[in-house]
Amino acid sequence: MKRLITATAIALCLAPAAYAETFRWASTTDPDSMDPHAANSAPVLSFLNNVYEGLVRRGRDMAIEPALATGWEAIGEGEGWRFTLREGVSFHDGSELTAEDVLFSYQRASSEQSDVASWFATVSDVVVVDDYTVDFLTTTPQPIFPDSIANFMIMDSGWAAANDTETPARDAENFATLNTNGTGPFMLIERQPGLRTVLEPFGGWWDTVEHNITRAEFTPIENSATAVAALLSGDVDMINPVPIQDAERLSASDGVQVYQGIEARVIMLGFAHDHEVLYAGSTPGAPNPFSDVRVRSAVAHAVNVPAILQTIMRGSSQPASQLVGPDMRGYSQVNDARPALDLDAARALLAEAGYPEGFSFGLSCPNDRYLNDEAVCQAVVAMLAQIGLEAQLNAMPVANYWPELRADNFDMYLLGWSPGTLDAEHPIRFLVHTNGESIGTWNFGGYSNPRIDEMLPAIQSTIDEEARQALLDEAAGIIQDDVVYVPMYVEPLIWGTGENIDLTQRSDNFFILRWVTVN
Repeated sequence: MKRLITATAIALCLAPAAYAETFRWASTTDPDSMDPHAANSAPVLSFLNNVYEGLVRRGRDMAIEPALATGWEAIGEGEGWRFTLREGVSFHDGSELTAEDVLFSYQRASSEQSDVASWFATVSDVVVVDDYTVDFLTTTPQPIFPDSIANFMIMDSGWAAANDTETPARDAENFATLNTNGTGPFMLIERQPGLRTVLEPFGGWWDTVEHNITRAEFTPIENSATAVAALLSGDVDMINPVPIQDAERLSASDGVQVYQGIEARVIMLGFAHDHEVLYAGSTPGAPNPFSDVRVRSAVAHAVNVPAILQTIMRGSSQPASQLVGPDMRGYSQVNDARPALDLDAARALLAEAGYPEGFSFGLSCPNDRYLNDEAVCQAVVAMLAQIGLEAQLNAMPVANYWPELRADNFDMYLLGWSPGTLDAEHPIRFLVHTNGESIGTWNFGGYSNPRIDEMLPAIQSTIDEEARQALLDEAAGIIQDDVVYVPMYVEPLIWGTGENIDLTQRSDNFFILRWVTVN
């Protein structure tokens, strides 16, 4: 039977499985680390959600639901949140979960070495009330705090101490880089970075088992054609993503089905705002033109997003005007319009900024992270050439890409962002706020605006929805006026599986094994 599945929730069910199976899946990107606090990236967090768990989690419909906490409630008048832990939960090595593990995990995740420290920027203290009660105290009221820690994963404090991994290895390695000890439905059995990672079910898991997997094998396959061939031959049971150009062919192939939806991820172009000189191009070391908003605006007017959506994304995506898509909470309807495609206006802006003949610079891009990422960057290169901007493309694997951005080795770059809270506050906190130790941690370009910094605490703490939306509208307007980024489109979701596989496709592109059935 051939099917194209367009829902982003529960897949259509085939006959119930009579026996359990090995499940094999592939993706273009291998998780950088098995440490849940070392990398704030979707490939890592998605994979580790099968091994580690948090106080809360997202269900099939993306709603927040209990996980290691059975319940939570606000403390006082916006003083923080109290979480009641689930009793009888065991880590994979048999040790019991207590509030001390939650406290330890908070201290570890909020440390300077952590890549997820910004999740806790508003937390002033964490207090263990008793073995199964813990308070997160906040500097201001935080109405969406439970949503913001859906990917905060709890580690065993004793295991971490015994293995000298009490702090994350963000730019290095330690025991937790290759080994795990979570409470989740699957245990790590084998880890060969770049080659194979194997999971098996945890027999002591506290929740109801819905899958029938006895062994799950993950293999990174960077080449899209190789991945498609592996799916068609039955060498793997699932690939993510399916190349857009192959989706129709796969959906018509015997024994294969395609799951298709829209991800909560905006693909955008970023700039080196605070660099004094250009990093690349024909004149590296020359003054940095991207510090001028007129130059950034010229880029926004020159990028033909409709053409990208039609020719490269095959009509499977939608244009974006902001750092979140229109389905996200806090989306600004009053700032819904994108910059008009206007090459004459772009050239005039460049001339006004002092670059009538344009200039040369470097465009950094991953080639294995987002759907057709390098092809999109190649298209941007051609579009910018029409206004005299010579972009020298530097495409690389994502494993090398993030270190290059963090080292300021770029002039302009491609970035995709999915808000972990499904709220417009999220990218403001990570991408726009002035870069610091625990906030603005993915603001690679060094943009800084005192008004944005001033508004963020109010956005986070304001309970009145109308007043909060007014703040978000103002922030979206500033981000657009300053052309902090050039949002282009919301990324599509396209997964391919054998027709005997049932699973759930969520809009965050997280692949959750506990919902997989092999029929």
